[in-house]
Amino acid sequence: MTAPLDRPDASARPAARGRVELDQWSVWFGATAALQDVSLAIAPGGVTALIGPSGCGKSTLLRSINRLDDATVGIRHAGHIRLDGEDVHDPRTDTSVLRQRVGMVFQRSNPFPRSVFDNVVYGPRLNGETDRRTLEEIAERSLRRAALWDEVKDRLRDSALRLSGGQQQRLCIARALANDPGVLLLDEPASALDPLATTRIEELLYDLRREVTIVIVTHNLQQAARVSDRTAFLLAGRLVEVDETARLFTSPREARTEAYITGRFG
Repeated sequence: MTAPLDRPDASARPAARGRVELDQWSVWFGATAALQDVSLAIAPGGVTALIGPSGCGKSTLLRSINRLDDATVGIRHAGHIRLDGEDVHDPRTDTSVLRQRVGMVFQRSNPFPRSVFDNVVYGPRLNGETDRRTLEEIAERSLRRAALWDEVKDRLRDSALRLSGGQQQRLCIARALANDPGVLLLDEPASALDPLATTRIEELLYDLRREVTIVIVTHNLQQAARVSDRTAFLLAGRLVEVDETARLFTSPREARTEAYITGRFG
């Protein structure tokens, strides 16, 4: 029997965190199948892009990994998702712990109406951290990892809502990183940003891939080709093909994949 996901002992953490495995994973919203028998292994580290036309199940797959759709009326699922070998849907799994270990950044930045500092340390405070010096260290480390420290180090007490759109999105990434996750999920993180801010997000993902497993949903095929190591193509709720990004974009095995990436549909 697969062990439930519980609060990890930091001293017992495996050297490589962030392995995600989907085993015949299916999701229904009422009578509608959003995902059907998806099996996908995501190795620790690197960037995996999920591509496919609207409604193909990309975001549903992403949100399944940290159970964000749990409260949706009429949802049901079958199969398994494992994080570092532990079943994320085991009834004994603590979802608050799961969401610390699997951070999420959404399409539109959603900073809290608080200071930059309070945004970043929100998670650690929620988890019981009260030492001011520790919180300051977490804030600086997380903002550096999100390539934002130099831009906001003198504005930590300012409202996060005063930052630019691109800065707000990197702040949301810093907020997720403050919990030291093994996996970072991003759902169209740059779709609402201008080209310069998009470039900064892509450069950030390139740096973070060495520290955390990243799974990104994107409709921008050029972006998927630029930032990801592996790409998975979904169509009508099914996984059609997954491969190293360069190979999938240049010599896909499936005709449906080739038709999509060459713009013949989607």
